[in-house]
Amino acid sequence: MRGIAATLATVWRIASPYFSSEERWFARLLLGAIIAIELGIVAITVLINQWNARFYNALQDRNWDSFVYELGYFCVLAAIFIVAAVYQLYLNQWLQIRWRRWMTRAYLERWLEGSNHYRMQLLGDAADNPDQRIAEDIRMFIEGGILPLGLGLLNSIVSLASFSVILWTLSAAAPLHLFGDAWNIPGYLFWAALIYAVIGTALTHWIGRPLVALNYQQQRYEADFRFNLVRVRENAEQVALLEGEKAERDQLAGRFARLADNWMAIMSRTKRLTFLTAGYGQVATVFPFIVTSPAYFAGAVQLGGLMQTASAFGSVQGALSFFVDAYRRLAEWNAVIERLDGFDRSILTARQVAVSPPVIAVEPGERAAVEIKDLAVKLPNGAPLVNASDVTIAAGDRVLVTGPSGSGKSTLFRALAGIWPFGSGVIRVPKGAKLMILPQRPYFPIASLTDAVAYPAEPGTYHAADIAELIAAAGLPALTRRLEEEAHWNRMLSLGEQQRLGIARALLLKPDYLFLDEATASLDEAAEAAVYRLLAERLPDTTIVSIGHRSTLTAFHSRRLAVERETGGARLSEQMGAS
Repeated sequence: MRGIAATLATVWRIASPYFSSEERWFARLLLGAIIAIELGIVAITVLINQWNARFYNALQDRNWDSFVYELGYFCVLAAIFIVAAVYQLYLNQWLQIRWRRWMTRAYLERWLEGSNHYRMQLLGDAADNPDQRIAEDIRMFIEGGILPLGLGLLNSIVSLASFSVILWTLSAAAPLHLFGDAWNIPGYLFWAALIYAVIGTALTHWIGRPLVALNYQQQRYEADFRFNLVRVRENAEQVALLEGEKAERDQLAGRFARLADNWMAIMSRTKRLTFLTAGYGQVATVFPFIVTSPAYFAGAVQLGGLMQTASAFGSVQGALSFFVDAYRRLAEWNAVIERLDGFDRSILTARQVAVSPPVIAVEPGERAAVEIKDLAVKLPNGAPLVNASDVTIAAGDRVLVTGPSGSGKSTLFRALAGIWPFGSGVIRVPKGAKLMILPQRPYFPIASLTDAVAYPAEPGTYHAADIAELIAAAGLPALTRRLEEEAHWNRMLSLGEQQRLGIARALLLKPDYLFLDEATASLDEAAEAAVYRLLAERLPDTTIVSIGHRSTLTAFHSRRLAVERETGGARLSEQMGAS
């Protein structure tokens, strides 16, 4: 468990940007109103404590007029308290959702900007399950942590200051009575509450400390189990074809077993902690009466004074016992802080990887060609993959890239796209040119077919009729009747159909440079030839670079670049003649 100073510094780093953002004035106003109401609630509690003395004295004296007056006074205080509590909750929830919305947007931007999410995966995905960190951990950081715990701590501090004065005053009015003698010990009621709270806090920390690590692991196991359930759902066809249901069931059962074992450890530790806190709370109910009752029975204090003392003692003891009462929530929140801090560090590491030399630099060029200079593409661990000394792809070229599987062809395309920084060298792309890389398995969002094909353009950017014509031209005329249907297209369509839709997207977006990474590999040779003829017809000015293994692709390309293995990796070079 990190030190308190380090934890507070991390909390400040995560929380403070919101109050310096474009929403800062509204956020500060909301927070100020919530704090003001919290202080008002403490003030009402102090007034009720003073009311205790008068009310119970009226009962003891059988003073009807005073009794009725105090009832009316209490009703007024209770009404104010109810209104304050309701509006504090309302403003608290308002601040929570606005703060969460801002943090979610900020984390999404940092995670997704400049292909950072992709580099984080390449680096080993140290920040496991970013979906949980953005969706769940941000919510828990705000709703279950900083606001309720912060307000609870503020309430405890103000209550401690207010009621300590009351206890100190009451200690002088009602001296400690032991064995028939009165002992004038300054503030003895306060010191008794302090000693009681310190003992309870120390025991709570001793018993509950392992909960921090256990809660961190529990969140990780929960997210891992949920993620793998989603993977099975996303790959249901492959699992069914391979008859892998038993293997998946066993793996999921194993992941759940780790989750359950950790939960049992949390249960065991929580049981011990609950024994302590429940017992501590029960004793706290009678402890102030035990301390004060000798003075009451000696006639040194009235019933009202006894009840006021018990109320004030309970408030001081409760304030000092904040740590005891909130320990489990603090443990859970500390795990959330560590997860968000780890996510921040992973985002920063992935961002630095893209700019810390040596890296592959993708720069705008003045020539109408893609130029590759002294390129050395490497794996994230530094192992060499593919080199290219001096390669130029001119505007209008049709280039076929060949080579054995695993030699680095697809990674070379990723470097050209600017999402693979690992290595060295320079790639110059014509200034203002639009590049598009079409992978073997194109991605389509869960959306209407028109929006899925037009992705990543904003919905409505292109006319539905134009998209329908291109879908039909790509060989999927039956889908033109489903343009407005919203579906999970990657799951519903075969890989060949997805590749045809990918071609329709390329025709729609009209890139200057189109890189096809085995983007037609699931089509038969005749269909593949038809697609290349379509590309030549509809995109006559587009430079096309293809990765492929079929010899039939040679007819659609005027140049061939081959990736050939050599000592220490592979090399991309120009090849003459047939593929």
